[in-house]
Amino acid sequence: MPSTSLEWMVQDGQRLQDCRHDHPFAVLGPQPHGDGWVVRAWLPEASQVDLLLDGRALPMATPHHPWVFEVELSEDPGQRYEYHVQRGGIEHRQHDPWAFREEWMGELDRHLFAEGNHHHIWRRLGAHPCERDGVAGVQFALWAPNARSVALLGECNNWDGRHHPMQLRIGGIWELFVPGLRPGALYKYEVRSPEGHCYQKADPYGFQHEVRPQQGSVVSQLGQYHWGDQAWLAERDGRNPLDQPISVYELHLGSWMHGPADQPYIEADGSPRPPVAAADLKPGARLLTYPELADRLIPYVKERGFTHLELMPIAEHPFDGSWGYQVTGFYAPTSRFGPPDEFRAFVDRCHAEGLGVILDWVPGHFPKDSHGLAFFDGCHLYEHADPRIGEHKEWGTLIFNYSRNEVRNFLVANLVYWFEEFHIDGIRVDAVASMLYRDYLRPTGEWLPNEEGGRENLEAVRFLQQANTVLFHHFPGALSIAEESTTWPLVTKPTEMGGLGFNLKWNMGWMHDMLDYFELDPWFRQFHQNNVSFSIMYHYTENFMLALSHDEVVHGKSHLLHKMPGDDWQKFANVRALLAYMWTHPGKKTIFMGMEFAQRSEWNVWGDLQWDLLEFEAHQGLLNLVDDLNRYYREEPALWRDDFDHYGFQWIDCSDNRQSVISFMRRESQTGSWVVVVANFTPQSHSHYRVGVPMEGFYAETFNTDSSRYGGSNLGNMGGKFSEEQAVHGYGQSLELCLPPLSVLVLRRDPERSQTLCDEAIGSGGAVG
Repeated sequence: MPSTSLEWMVQDGQRLQDCRHDHPFAVLGPQPHGDGWVVRAWLPEASQVDLLLDGRALPMATPHHPWVFEVELSEDPGQRYEYHVQRGGIEHRQHDPWAFREEWMGELDRHLFAEGNHHHIWRRLGAHPCERDGVAGVQFALWAPNARSVALLGECNNWDGRHHPMQLRIGGIWELFVPGLRPGALYKYEVRSPEGHCYQKADPYGFQHEVRPQQGSVVSQLGQYHWGDQAWLAERDGRNPLDQPISVYELHLGSWMHGPADQPYIEADGSPRPPVAAADLKPGARLLTYPELADRLIPYVKERGFTHLELMPIAEHPFDGSWGYQVTGFYAPTSRFGPPDEFRAFVDRCHAEGLGVILDWVPGHFPKDSHGLAFFDGCHLYEHADPRIGEHKEWGTLIFNYSRNEVRNFLVANLVYWFEEFHIDGIRVDAVASMLYRDYLRPTGEWLPNEEGGRENLEAVRFLQQANTVLFHHFPGALSIAEESTTWPLVTKPTEMGGLGFNLKWNMGWMHDMLDYFELDPWFRQFHQNNVSFSIMYHYTENFMLALSHDEVVHGKSHLLHKMPGDDWQKFANVRALLAYMWTHPGKKTIFMGMEFAQRSEWNVWGDLQWDLLEFEAHQGLLNLVDDLNRYYREEPALWRDDFDHYGFQWIDCSDNRQSVISFMRRESQTGSWVVVVANFTPQSHSHYRVGVPMEGFYAETFNTDSSRYGGSNLGNMGGKFSEEQAVHGYGQSLELCLPPLSVLVLRRDPERSQTLCDEAIGSGGAVG
């Protein structure tokens, strides 16, 4: 053991040189020394250093280590001094990072983080441009409790971790303020494990990262964007989204549309932005930027009449082929399309145009990339150590350890972060089933039961409940959508009732039933009528969203059009009928990009959509149908206001399996309005098909998927039909309808014409019929 302070300093100098020092504040910067003070500077490879204080230049000596420079003073200099440094023939001035000793993470911050309840932890951890004691720089803070030492790497030190060792604080937090750094600086952390192994890591709380394949983090200033959507947010959080029409356009930003590589995006200063491409993009193509997407995508989706965009994951991810679902930068929108403030402007523009923004959020797993969260501080910090509960072998990813408070806090705060910093309106949580079950995609013997002996992941359940509780506390009008493919109960029920706390759940059963049904030759559909009607049997068990998602148009499944049987005319008619049935069925709606105009090829993450197909009438006709469906849906409250109330839906008849025809009513309680929906799922038209209705009168044909505007044969009912006093389906009145082939009709009783009919009948002394 060293017997003198000189020996201590020699050892400290060697530990600093070897990047093994965890308490540099104990030896560097201003230190009490006898009756005065000594200032020590750590400046690797410097040849001469002077301390600049009150107009004086004081030469510094190296009595203990050639890179530890020191000078004695009579009083504490605080942070008023600078260094004049000569290194390799280059001279510069700098402030001393180790003069800024006050803790960045306060006691309350540490306490809340340790118990998993710091909902704004990103304001403390990460890289924060700020001023300390009048000196501008960047404050770095990192959670790595098992690390032996942590150093900052970056352009500021030529990526040499010896220059900037960080200080270990209580709770495994490492801190350092680096004067002179500005937004835009690149950095990583050099994390040394308990065994001495060294890892270069991106910042888990980094607000921006380099464009792949580079892996560094970028210092980014929060709070600089000036939002214009205050009225939108106030209205959103003042209403119940379940009582509103919701039709969602799901898309992948990187493959919706590309730009030409030889026509780069032009920055505000007139300079071209280097195009972002990939080896798998078609030759000459580049990714669009956030501003270009705002100019092209937002008007397109608005014209279609959708209420929301759903973006497949845009948090930073290294591999395009993961579709964004293998995230390394949970707190950063991907730089593929531009910096974070450009994404903020994208969301702001959406709100200005009346579009909500939903993000796919991936709290279920993360990849093994060396710069990411995996084995972060030389130990299993964010993941479980046991692969039987900590790894998805089929996906090659790791599972978050939801039982660790700080890990749970990382994710819950991340959810709040996206809403607060980017003003998003909703999330869709991917692969919820993989979180809920410990044996998900695992053979017997390769999973561990919970403490009660069951297969449920109780820690994940508690995490999801906490995440949704916190979300709705801060943002009561938000959407939280679960992609949950099993029969787990109470997914969309409040947490106080034992539910998971989501407010919507994708109806995977309806999706599979309907796609199976529509893939059948129409003659065989008579034997599968249950596929069409079964969803109503369980519809009121959850708040369901009907979804035809990206997963159904990849990996050899064909795009929606080519799932359908028959010739091209029948394929298009089937798609029209499926979408119209979807839009009139109870529940909110989501379709994937390309379905709106009948993309023919499967989705390819490295391609873009087949926009040239819109030159053909059939494809344009389907686009017209989607436009009109969304318009009609938004204007007809009976189709959405009571989606999750039994009053909102009533079968007229679902038993005519021989002709594959169904009929039902959609109703809403606020005004008492209602519509009649009749669907014919065979190519055989019916010219005298009778459907019961609850009231006499004139029923206007308000929607017909067989319209020539949509590419249909233009069969229909000449604008509507008067009811007749002929009992059918339990009603005393009925309509004799012409049902076009592979079609859906919507009829609405016209009160004015119905009253005229009644008056005429009374005046003539006859019956209405």
